[in-house]
Amino acid sequence: MRLHEPTNPDRNVALKSLTPRAIVHHLDQYIIGQDDAKRAVAIALRNRWRRQQLPEDLRQDVLPKNIIMIGPTGVGKTEIARRLAGLAEAPFIKVEASHYTEVGYYGRDVDSMVRELVDMSANMVRSVMWEEVRPQAEGNAEERLLDALYEPAEAAADDADRHEQQMRARERLRKMLQEGKLNDRTVEVEVSEKPMIIQGMSVGGQEMGFDMQGFLEEMLPSRTERRRMTVAEAREILLRQESEKLIDRREMAQEALWRAENYGIIFIDELDKIASKGGETYGPDVSREGVQRDLLPIVEGSTVPSRYGLVKTDHILFIAAGAFNVAKPSDLIPELQGRFPIRVELRDLTKQDFVRILREPRTALTRQYRELLATDGLELEFTDEAVERIAEFAEQINQRAQSIGARRLQTVMEKLLETVSFDAPDTSAKSLVVDRQYVDEHLAALVKDEDLTRYIL
Repeated sequence: MRLHEPTNPDRNVALKSLTPRAIVHHLDQYIIGQDDAKRAVAIALRNRWRRQQLPEDLRQDVLPKNIIMIGPTGVGKTEIARRLAGLAEAPFIKVEASHYTEVGYYGRDVDSMVRELVDMSANMVRSVMWEEVRPQAEGNAEERLLDALYEPAEAAADDADRHEQQMRARERLRKMLQEGKLNDRTVEVEVSEKPMIIQGMSVGGQEMGFDMQGFLEEMLPSRTERRRMTVAEAREILLRQESEKLIDRREMAQEALWRAENYGIIFIDELDKIASKGGETYGPDVSREGVQRDLLPIVEGSTVPSRYGLVKTDHILFIAAGAFNVAKPSDLIPELQGRFPIRVELRDLTKQDFVRILREPRTALTRQYRELLATDGLELEFTDEAVERIAEFAEQINQRAQSIGARRLQTVMEKLLETVSFDAPDTSAKSLVVDRQYVDEHLAALVKDEDLTRYIL
């Protein structure tokens, strides 16, 4: 039986609690603004749970409502999709449409995005299965370690006293092992591993098709050798080996395919890079339209071979994104446009957005720097005036140079704290207050100088 069948009550309860309002509330903890995009993805995720509640005959005809997010770089498009997948514990990959094309010829095989999704799904399922078999795997690994640490002399079959002494010695060794007293001792263990096939390698520079990489990995025999290492290192390797022996690979493959097909999310960035500007169909645009036509059957619904079996893409959720400042969504081929019925526009960020980004998210930059420098014993504090000033500088630089959205805050913060980050391990100071004056002293000159702004910030 699968670990997570659609009818699994625990799975349904978990997804049922993810109402659109709850999803948006979760996204609000990490992404500032962009309410339209959050609502669109929240509804799309909720519809995945709703679909699983339908009768089988109707369920197959309910297709995901794919989304195009339109907006400049650094405003939260990728972060929204990534946080959404993490919230749903769904297989998620991010690809860039421009990687699938070069001028005059196609680049990577478009099917590879689906295979990567299934690989991600398999890793998630394997982790769940490992946790389920962990107690037994730990016991097996412990026995193998004891065999390597203690090799008693062979006793006669009728020598009961000798056997009892050996068992007591082994149990004393087991206790020391469990208490970690043997972690630094060197031991020789047998390690088995499959040869690694480098991702994407092929003859003539073209990527392997039909999941040739997975096929070769299955065909090549495992390589076994004895290695000397510490007990702590050997324990981890043996635990992984024993876990692999205990999990049902067929069950893992079935569950991985089911998760990818029903809950998988593929985020296609830079979709605007493969749009033909103004309907042109010559030069590099021929290649762009070719990639669109290769993408079409994947988004429409097709069957792609993977190392775990055939995977259907009919119910995978596709979220595409792009700036679309040169090309427009209407420059995509009509068939592909029709497969992305939901379109949301993300606005550029203002000074007040930057202020909120620095203060409100659970992983706000100000908190990140406070925690980082605290590891060196330096207590960092940002005043409200300093945060306002940092946001003001970030907005000014985005207006004068190329706008990179919230990523500009990372540039500004790193430049602002460059000196203190360098000196923190050696300074005798225990605290630092970053106020408006400190920000002006370290950034004002850079921001005013046009050339320095362009090349440094």
